[in-house]
Amino acid sequence: MQIIQTKFEGLYFIKRKNYSDKRGYFRELFKSKEIKKKFCFDYISCSQKNVLRGLHIQTTNPQDKLITVFSGKIFDVVVDFRKNSKTFGKYFSVILSCRENKSLLIPAGFAHGFCALEDDSLLHYKCTQYRNNSSETGIIWNDKKLNIKWPIKKPILSDKDKLNYTFDDFVNLSK
Repeated sequence: MQIIQTKFEGLYFIKRKNYSDKRGYFRELFKSKEIKKKFCFDYISCSQKNVLRGLHIQTTNPQDKLITVFSGKIFDVVVDFRKNSKTFGKYFSVILSCRENKSLLIPAGFAHGFCALEDDSLLHYKCTQYRNNSSETGIIWNDKKLNIKWPIKKPILSDKDKLNYTFDDFVNLSK
């Protein structure tokens, strides 16, 4: 397992080795001795092509997340909302797929979203806090201030994600 720092403090790629033969492959996902986080909650999501989920964040009990794509391919985006961070208000994006051996370790204080680039894109989330429905909120996917370069123009959104805050409204609410 290799841990690769991005330009955002605390945001890492986790690169793993596949053990492959004619039957398929075997891959380790998590080792607590290498990733010093206490994860307590796992969940998965499956999305069809052009589904966009996010940008989601918990305002209380924020979560570190380890994101792994089990099938399909996604355009993954995180936005730094840590007030004292050098990258506050900036976004980081990457394409993740099941064919790569990479996961993304996202620290608490980041909003997260993704767009499925293939049908049946299956994501595994490993989290350091339980979901808290009363503190879940989001930032609108096409916020002009963030200017995220999404790979699609007309995503399929949930009704909830259509009502997400603008960047400025979210920042003003969290003061």
